[in-house]
Amino acid sequence: MKTTSPLLVLVSVMCAQAGGAVARTLFDDAGPAGVLLLRLAVAAAVFAVAVRPRVSTWTAAAWRATALLGVFAAGLNLLSYLALNIAPQGVVVTASFAGPLLLSLAQTRRPADLLWALMAATGVALLGLRAGVDIPPAGLLLALAAGACGAGYIVFGARVATAVPGLGGLAVSFAVGALIVLPFGAAGAGEALRRPGLIPGLLAVAVLSSIVPYALELIVLRDLPTRVFGVLMSLQPTAAALAGLLILHQHLGPAAIAALALVTTASLGVTRRPPLPATR
Repeated sequence: MKTTSPLLVLVSVMCAQAGGAVARTLFDDAGPAGVLLLRLAVAAAVFAVAVRPRVSTWTAAAWRATALLGVFAAGLNLLSYLALNIAPQGVVVTASFAGPLLLSLAQTRRPADLLWALMAATGVALLGLRAGVDIPPAGLLLALAAGACGAGYIVFGARVATAVPGLGGLAVSFAVGALIVLPFGAAGAGEALRRPGLIPGLLAVAVLSSIVPYALELIVLRDLPTRVFGVLMSLQPTAAALAGLLILHQHLGPAAIAALALVTTASLGVTRRPPLPATR
């Protein structure tokens, strides 16, 4: 593992959560799907121009992995945005992290990991107990569904990283994601484009949420096993809570903070030493 890999993951996490908070400020004007559509379209255009992927040389496996990465990325982001529209950012990211954590747990054989699984499940259960009180049940369910897509994103992100040279796979993946989101976000995106004052914020979301983090993650996934990457991403709930507090002025209650701590601790515990059978 390169010594710079953890730093790149940290930068990716910080950018992604800051971008998520900025995106939330635009939902009232363009809608969650509209913001996401413009974000993906801008990112696809930037990578297509900057990288100019030589798609004619791709194998069928490369095309399949790239398309599926776009599908899972679209699902992850659309479900997360819909959840973020009605629930605090820290809660949404904590619940959605259950998917990548389960992926990490599935790729290890250590009996001690049952403890970490129980700890993470307790954290998610705490959020469930607060559903209907200070956490909308629909927001929690959407976040958990986003987590399932997040696990698929990690798996196919690793495949694209090995099957497609450079960052060319991102241009196609973002284009696929934009096509999937198009039916849901066309109206909101059109409304946003008619309001020039929204353009700087939308561009900031594209850079912070797509261009920088996805590029860094694809680079890191060439070097890190998927389970190690999944746990380095355990910083996401804490970063989300901080972004929600600093940008959106969202304050989490004791139960949500305890859930965040449990899920993050479980994620770190899963990788406190290398797994017995190294898998990718």
